[in-house]
Amino acid sequence: MLSRSSIILLGGMLLLCNTVLRAESNSQTTDINRINLRDAINNTFEHNPELRSFNYELKAQRGRQLQASLAASPEISFSIEDALGSGEFKSTDNAQATLSIGWILEGDIRQGFINVSNAGMNSLNTEVTVKRLDAAAETARLYLSCLAYQARMLNAEKTLRLAKETVSAVKKRVTAGRAPEAELARALAEVSRRELQQEDIAHELSSAIRMLAAQWGVTQPDFTRVDGDIFNLPVTKPYEVLRAQLAQSPEFILLSSDKRLKQAQLKLEQSKSHSAWRVNLGVRHYQTTDEQALVAGISIPFGERSRNTGAITEAREKLSQLQAKEDALSVRYQTTLYVLTQELQHSLHRFNAYRNEIIPQLEKALKETRRAYKLGRYSYLEWRSVQSDLLEARSALVEASIDVHLKVIEVERLTGLSLSQHLMQGAKES
Repeated sequence: MLSRSSIILLGGMLLLCNTVLRAESNSQTTDINRINLRDAINNTFEHNPELRSFNYELKAQRGRQLQASLAASPEISFSIEDALGSGEFKSTDNAQATLSIGWILEGDIRQGFINVSNAGMNSLNTEVTVKRLDAAAETARLYLSCLAYQARMLNAEKTLRLAKETVSAVKKRVTAGRAPEAELARALAEVSRRELQQEDIAHELSSAIRMLAAQWGVTQPDFTRVDGDIFNLPVTKPYEVLRAQLAQSPEFILLSSDKRLKQAQLKLEQSKSHSAWRVNLGVRHYQTTDEQALVAGISIPFGERSRNTGAITEAREKLSQLQAKEDALSVRYQTTLYVLTQELQHSLHRFNAYRNEIIPQLEKALKETRRAYKLGRYSYLEWRSVQSDLLEARSALVEASIDVHLKVIEVERLTGLSLSQHLMQGAKES
């Protein structure tokens, strides 16, 4: 079962289906050659080979729980005295036969074993939850990689169209004798370069699809594209708000679970410091008088008060070590979170600058430069320079959006919460 914080984190990842990974059209979502993030993560949970292997560890731990709940079996003993000796004890006429049952008084020791096994199961369940969230985060990253290559492919297609339009415009000027043949040759070479770029991206996308499908153990994926719009960005939270949620991080939850396990182990070692008593109860038969009598006894260890001091010390120090790890993890996570939020804000600023300021101005400049080139006012180099600036800006916009989403995934994984609270309603409606 997933904990509340884990469900929140998983929900945050799945909400990418409604933002980063929102379907671009209804026809796309029904295409059998496409997949969405929700299905990708569900496939990972159901079929990921590493996650499936943990099922066997859970079954093994259930066996340890069962073993811990079993008390030591009582022992039945039978003894004969004063028989098969010499003199009057030569036969069995004067023999004494005793039949008894004995058992160990385990006291708190048995409960200690039970507590340790239960705490071990809780710790293992938490570890499985963390593994599932890790797998979900990795699936989201690989999905984003596929979406990124699709965005790059769209960009490459626009670039190729622009290069072909340029060839057409240059060819008219060359035919009219207003431009040298060299300009046409350069324009045709640019088309070839853009075609090669498009082919390279296609190969990268194919590999990314394979890596995504491998998350659920598939080597021959039945999809060739993923759904989504990479330019839909989430609304983020400030650092101070996120820092207050670090306690919900899966790693902190796992540490807390391990701490409970170490506490149970310490109590078990403390209970084992007092040796168990042994009780015997039975009946004795006297052959000479043909009578019976009750026999009872108790065995009490003596000597050193505790022969488990070393184990107790070890368990106590391991518990203290966990506290030290928690303190170190807190410092590391706060620092990492601060760096991530700063980088995230910077990526958002770059994205907005390219989308709202740089690209619109360059598109306007390209339009004017193209018109001026056709009128013979600008040279091919001037036109080509503006084209290059616009293409670089479009590529930078794609990379900035990818970087934003990668940072979002890392922050969500770190805090255990979703940054995209405004999307909750959209997820419910969908």
